[in-house]
Amino acid sequence: MEEDFLGRRTELQLLEAGYRSEGGAFIPVYGRRRIGKSELILHFLGSRPAVYHVGKVATPELQIREFLDEAARSLGEPLLAQVAATDWRGALEAVEKAWKQPKKLVLAFDEFQWTAAASPELPSLLQELWDRRWKRGKVMLILCGSMIGFMEREVLGAKSPLFGRRTAQIHLQPFGFQEATAFHPRWSRTDQAKVRFVVGGVASYLRAFDPARSFEQNLVANLFSEFAPLFQEPEFLLREELREVASYHAVLSAIAAGETSIRGIANASGLAERGLTYYLDQLQALGYVARRYPLTAKKPNARQLRFVLEDPLLRFWFRFVFPHKSAVQRLGPARAFAELVKPHLDSYFGGCFERLCREALAAEYARDGVAGFTVGEYWDATTQLDVVGMRADGWIDLGECKWGAVGSVPAVVGELARKAAAYPNPGGATIGRRMFVHRIPARAPRTRDSDVSWHSLDELYATRR
Repeated sequence: MEEDFLGRRTELQLLEAGYRSEGGAFIPVYGRRRIGKSELILHFLGSRPAVYHVGKVATPELQIREFLDEAARSLGEPLLAQVAATDWRGALEAVEKAWKQPKKLVLAFDEFQWTAAASPELPSLLQELWDRRWKRGKVMLILCGSMIGFMEREVLGAKSPLFGRRTAQIHLQPFGFQEATAFHPRWSRTDQAKVRFVVGGVASYLRAFDPARSFEQNLVANLFSEFAPLFQEPEFLLREELREVASYHAVLSAIAAGETSIRGIANASGLAERGLTYYLDQLQALGYVARRYPLTAKKPNARQLRFVLEDPLLRFWFRFVFPHKSAVQRLGPARAFAELVKPHLDSYFGGCFERLCREALAAEYARDGVAGFTVGEYWDATTQLDVVGMRADGWIDLGECKWGAVGSVPAVVGELARKAAAYPNPGGATIGRRMFVHRIPARAPRTRDSDVSWHSLDELYATRR
């Protein structure tokens, strides 16, 4: 329903601009499963004249017939349902000919990868129609897909017949941590942060967490039952895009268990180091894994490279669900969670909090109009800094993150001072020191002339762009 649609203002504005533009519009929309692509398109279409077709694993004849039936219904042209088209050219030209109104007609192909798989000639046909008539006419073409590799190769790629034709594109991203609070507005900031730590900003995953139940009840119900909606979701994600899924499982399990180097991942996964780069490259291209280097003004040192699990659901699932699948079936969801997962959650959330703090610092810089910046972390043999904000104006923020209670304010401030002193600063940038904490202790100095600025979880969420 309309009132259930959340966010996506920028993307809606882009689609609206395409619809109102002179001439045609061609906008590919792509992104991972469950990110909200279909919901975005359907919300945009609303009551506009449009033909919305969802691709499937089916014969071309069946899909063409469904396309024409939908066109007859949605455009109010019942004769389209009687068109005896045997190919996509006949179907598309019949719809185009039947459209007599001055308004722009929207043709939206959702899950386009399946339609194109059944009809490999379709991208070339769309290119021909676009070049000959649509780009100067009154057709808006939307091609949507959840297989990112396919969309980047067959729609956006240089070898695609459609290359260079798009008038805009939308790579739909997860919701930011502040936007995601709209899914659970009555929850505490702590629980809003926790659900982000587990499922990130993917719309469908956020909707799976019932705001009328507690966070832990949702966690058990959604991830620790063999019938739960997210119990097998990571396997579906990997199977949709990749082959040799067992090898990718091994790689992701190794990283989730704490291995970050090529050698460590190879040893833990049982895969040869020489072949491991291929798997890591594929996972990085999908946004599931990322390469990280210590953030300094110096050139990155290849020996300090770390691989991290970038996707929150995969990170949680491979850390807590995948290794305990047998235990879940043996003990039951509630007991398996209580005995095998809950005792480790606060420690796990500590690392997740560090990621949220880096995201929040970037949001603060953007809000304040900082011209250029990079946010990351720093490590060497003796020092670990959870947050590094390197700005183009000669200022560097160095921060520590504490998800648990702060025992001694002087101790943590002194620890941050020692780490800041060890941070390489060859350019002589001004160093700002920050403490990111779940809750600010009563004795923390909050004056403007304090050496350290303190930021609570509530304050991070209050930072607006």
